[in-house]
Amino acid sequence: MQDELDRHHRSLFERRRRLRKLLRPLPRRANVRRYPVIKWFAEHANRRPYLWSFKRAHVIPALYFGAVLALLPLYGLQAGLAFAAALLVRGNLTVMVGLQFITNPLTIGPIYYFTYRVGMWLIATTGLGEGMAGWGTRVNALFLGGIVVGLAVALMVDLIWRFASWEARQFRHRLAQLRAADDARRRQEFGASGP
Repeated sequence: MQDELDRHHRSLFERRRRLRKLLRPLPRRANVRRYPVIKWFAEHANRRPYLWSFKRAHVIPALYFGAVLALLPLYGLQAGLAFAAALLVRGNLTVMVGLQFITNPLTIGPIYYFTYRVGMWLIATTGLGEGMAGWGTRVNALFLGGIVVGLAVALMVDLIWRFASWEARQFRHRLAQLRAADDARRRQEFGASGP
């Protein structure tokens, strides 16, 4: 019993260490002043607790709006737009900005090409956005593809988030059971060895 409890404690500390490492480059209440554009609104952001909340009501909108924003052809404007969107939908800023790292100088070409192809296929299939001459249709395809692919990415991330939340609840429940059993064992040993 004690071995299992010790193993769960080690696992808990390892999980926390991995989470801190994952969140280190992202904006948090303590380091929001380091980020371009967002630093101008740091005082405003610190007064909004929902920007830093990891409750489901704040994470889910951040996942969907953040994933769509990440795949729209707005590279370079994403951090400021993510901040504005987080305020608008009362979403978690850390999650919203973290999703913007999907597009970076290494991935921007393949991502925009893929969203363009998806958008062109949707325009050809549905006729939505068609009728604009030349570049207008291509820009529409980038935006339409970005929205559709962004929603698909958001759905996948949402499912992963839900599974991770469920698994974390199961882990905490098992840890609480082990602690209760260990406490009961200690009380029993203390009672048996008492006067």
